[in-house]
Amino acid sequence: MSDEADPEWLPVLHGESDDRVYRRRDGLAYLKEAPRGRMDVLAQERNRLTWLAGTVMATPRVLFWQEADDHARLFTTAVPGIPASDLPGDRLLEAWPSIAEQFAALHHLPTTTCPFDRSLASMIDRARDVVARNAVNPDFLPDEDKTTPPSELLARVTDELPIRLAEEASDFVVCHGDACLPNIMVDPRTLRCTGLIDLGRLGCADRYADLALLLANARESWTSPDHAERAHAILFETLAIKPDRERLAFYLRLDPLTWPLG
Repeated sequence: MSDEADPEWLPVLHGESDDRVYRRRDGLAYLKEAPRGRMDVLAQERNRLTWLAGTVMATPRVLFWQEADDHARLFTTAVPGIPASDLPGDRLLEAWPSIAEQFAALHHLPTTTCPFDRSLASMIDRARDVVARNAVNPDFLPDEDKTTPPSELLARVTDELPIRLAEEASDFVVCHGDACLPNIMVDPRTLRCTGLIDLGRLGCADRYADLALLLANARESWTSPDHAERAHAILFETLAIKPDRERLAFYLRLDPLTWPLG
């Protein structure tokens, strides 16, 4: 689709996939257009949003779905606000309690009714496939890992599987799957979290799969070590759990191996 073809839809110039994203001129709806190779991925996001519509979560609602031979389109409502990544560090810290409450609500959804799997076993399978295809995206790796062979990065996480699987069994929740600041919407005036977006990876998992990404992604926004410490404390107090830094580190090592190039 192009602006000339339909001036009602304005292109959104950010995102890391090959999907094209458009915002309706009135700001109340979005359109994602996926090429043939990503139609199934977009359908997975549609299915998750449809399931979430029956919960208390503030997420986009599916308006309609279009599918052709070479592309698919997903039309959704917009979640009001701005991405949390657009907030300076001091204002992000003010919004942080509300963001923590949003993830607490997500993690309290009943796993018995959630049909989507993002378990550690599925993540490891995905990582093994990405590594086998030599498709690890170096942009997602920390600087210290960029020159390490992917097979070594994979071995580092698989060595921990027995203990991490046991932890997951006792802390299995509905997770966002890509809990980074651009996917968290915030009212810039009240600094309340207005909802979550880009939910194509939502599924049942160890809650630390979300927490590791959330804390790591926010780290670049803090202007002082005190900000990071306060955000860490707020998050775990809101969730009413004790922090486990080894689990955070494990999921931070695993996640980059699950995002293939292209």
